[in-house]
Parts: sequence; structure tokens; C-alpha cells
Amino acid sequence: MGKFYILSMLLAGLFLQACTTVRPKPWPMQLHAGRVERIESMPSQWVTARNVDVWLPPGYQRGQQYSVLYMHDGQMLFDSSTTWNKQAWQVDAHISKLMALGLIEPTIVVGIWNAGAERHADYFPQKPFLQLSQGMRDSLLQAAGPGRPGLFAVPVQSDNYLRFIVEELKPLIDRRYPTRPEAAHTFIAGSSMGGLISVYALCEYPAVFGGAACLSTHWPGIFQLENNPVPQTFVNYLDAHLPPPAHHRLYFDRGTEGLDALYEKPQWQVDTLLAAKGYRPPMLQSLTFEGHDHNEQSWASRLAIPLVFLLGKKS
Repeated sequence: MGKFYILSMLLAGLFLQACTTVRPKPWPMQLHAGRVERIESMPSQWVTARNVDVWLPPGYQRGQQYSVLYMHDGQMLFDSSTTWNKQAWQVDAHISKLMALGLIEPTIVVGIWNAGAERHADYFPQKPFLQLSQGMRDSLLQAAGPGRPGLFAVPVQSDNYLRFIVEELKPLIDRRYPTRPEAAHTFIAGSSMGGLISVYALCEYPAVFGGAACLSTHWPGIFQLENNPVPQTFVNYLDAHLPPPAHHRLYFDRGTEGLDALYEKPQWQVDTLLAAKGYRPPMLQSLTFEGHDHNEQSWASRLAIPLVFLLGKKS
């Protein structure tokens, strides 16, 4: 057992060393402000290789230290001309404006691309998944077939996805850029399934992340609430694993249209639990946006709110 452990640690160290030789390079994009450096097909021993876009704000300089916001679905964050639906979060526009107004700390954004068909498997929190009955797990993992693509192209692997972020990506970012690596200046954010994996990351790595922004969090896990045990399983997991609120910030929101219309009841359950755990403003914010739908246009329109909540200058 000891020899295998030592060997695995040596291999992990060698892999991490290989990853740190990756050189981000400037990447042309239609941006409102700042610039992007891309790590193309970043290798990982935990998940499928994927692009990572590192956004550097206007006036970026190595003599200054920056907070870091890790965001999922990285291909949807900056340039709407390259996205599948021609929408983007406009992260560069929002952060550069808020920085110019002095409302948030100097910030770097690390946009982690999803892996396409493996997105659901990467983002579905693994420990809650394993708490489901065998029958429910089997139904969710049902093999794809003609006219039946299924949710999961591969088995749930979100624990490995988080290991990729924490053990491989974050050390690389902290080596390459002048970051403030402490949890108090390291945050994670996403929408829909990206909201689920963000709150899961905070619970699994409370010493790494100081806060999470979860927009339109997809509590059902699938696309219905009726006879669906998934939302209650997530609540049970949070009850057992939420970190103490004193040093962790949690932001949730939802719209009222489209998929977001499914989120009212489970979000209320989560909000009730958070209150019982001692989460209150300024460490908690949970908002509803009437008329907002489940898309990047809606998330972009309210993105400034969670950005100030997480990254706002502390007195």
C-alpha cells in the first residue's frame, strides 16, 4: 500500500510539473476590454483536456496582485461571435467597468471550457449522485442510443473535475500570474449545472475557495421536479457539508422563465437551510429576477450583482 501511494504521488508530481510547462498565449477575441491568454487543450490526469481562457484586465501588470475568479463554460464568457447561440456573459465588460469604478478588487478571470458531451458528468456533484438509489443512478446513466442521447456521455466525474481545478489548474495560474492565492481572494462561479458544481466546489474545498456565485442553479439535475429525488439529495448534502459562513460567501439567483421556472421550490429549500446554518447578509445573497430566462443574455444582464458580492472591496 505504501509503495503504491508513493508511486502515485511521484507520478502526480511529474504530471503537475509537465502541466506547469504549458505556456498560455495571446488569443484574438472580440473583447470590450482587456485581453485573453489561452491555454490550449490543457492536459490533465483527471479529466479530458480542454481550453482555458485567462482574461487579464486593462492595465494588467505583474507588479500588482489580483484576485481570481474561476468560471465554468469558459467558451461562453467573452466573445458572442464564437458561441453556439451568439450570446456571452460579457465578463470582460462587467469586470473592467466595476474595476474602473473602484467597486471590486483587481481581478483575473479563468474561464474553463466545458468538455462538450462530458459537461453533465463534470458538473453533476458526485457525492450527492452517489447518495441516490441504485435505480435512480442507473436511470440517469442509461446508455445513449438512437434518438436517446442521455444526460451522461461518461460516468459522473465531478470529483475529478474539481481535482483538475484545484490540483492542476490553480497551481499553474498562481505560478504564471501575480495572484492573491488565498481563499479570501479565490472564487468560483457558473450557471445552471455550473451553479451546482460551484457550490459543490465550495463545500469540498472550503480552504481553497472563499465564495461561489451560482446563477440559475439547476437543482433538479434533470429536467423535471415530479418524482425527482435529486433536489432533496442536494439539500441533504449541503446540510452535511456546508462550510461555516464566517469566511465564505454564497450567491444564488434564479429567473422565472424557461428552465428557471423549475427552481423556485428547491431554491427556497436551500435558502431555508442556509439561514438555519447561519448564512446571512453580507455572506449570503439569494435573488429572483422576474422575466429572466435560462440563457447568457439574462445572466449577463445581472452579472454585476454577483461580481460585486464576491469581489467587492472589503473595508
